Amino acid sequence: MVGIVVRDDGPVTSPYTDLGRPPLDEAALRRALLVPNGLYTDLRVTPETASTNADVAAAARAGAAEGLVITAESQAAGRGRLGRGWSSPPRAGLAVSVLLRPDAVSGWFPLLVGVAAVEAVRRVAEVDAVLKWPNDVLVGDRKLGGILVELHDGVVVAGVGLNVSLRAEELPVPAATSLVLAGAANADRDPLLRALLRRLADWYARWRDAAGDPVACGLRDTYLLHCATIGREVRLDLPGDRSVTGTAGDIDRDGRIVVDGLPYAAADVVHLR
Repeated sequence: MVGIVVRDDGPVTSPYTDLGRPPLDEAALRRALLVPNGLYTDLRVTPETASTNADVAAAARAGAAEGLVITAESQAAGRGRLGRGWSSPPRAGLAVSVLLRPDAVSGWFPLLVGVAAVEAVRRVAEVDAVLKWPNDVLVGDRKLGGILVELHDGVVVAGVGLNVSLRAEELPVPAATSLVLAGAANADRDPLLRALLRRLADWYARWRDAAGDPVACGLRDTYLLHCATIGREVRLDLPGDRSVTGTAGDIDRDGRIVVDGLPYAAADVVHLR
């Protein structure tokens, strides 16, 4: 719960009264992540915003450099794939977006960000997180987080949302979970955010060094290692109110899911068994 501190000039909301949900330390994060020759060029922690993706997109239109990071303690209008809303109590999760200016756009960007997210969760929280194609982060069959990668005039805005300390009654949908509910060894948002951004920077550098080849940089193999969709019976809900049911057999070189031998670039995946 967010507490109220009473001052002479009236009550104000304090981010420090819920000791289980401390605020992020912007200065410490900047010292750790804005390093010479690194990807990140600016990092901002905002108390509340409508959408970190929208904020980064606006900064990109204004000429912001690659490597801008914006994270919010609370999002009023966060968005997931297919226009779904994404909400969380203040300081109960991570909501972060990064500005990338790649030489070429690739369908692998959402999958790359997904790999960075699941590796960070596994390393810091010691939770067996997996990916559902293309980039939902799951623990078991419950959704821990999601990724929204948007393209704006050749600029990539990569957004990540992760449920960290949400309690059962705070979950946005019954099929969701949080790191705390999943029994995380560490549910501190600070090291989790650092790990996420470092893994993202590492994979982005590998991808660029390999001229965007997901096989040469190891991204495809790593994605397949973490993807719980491969080998499953799935239903793909496709644009135009169509659906396909079959076995998810592979991810092709373009990042498309292959079901019964046919590739699909855009679909909502439902794991059937």
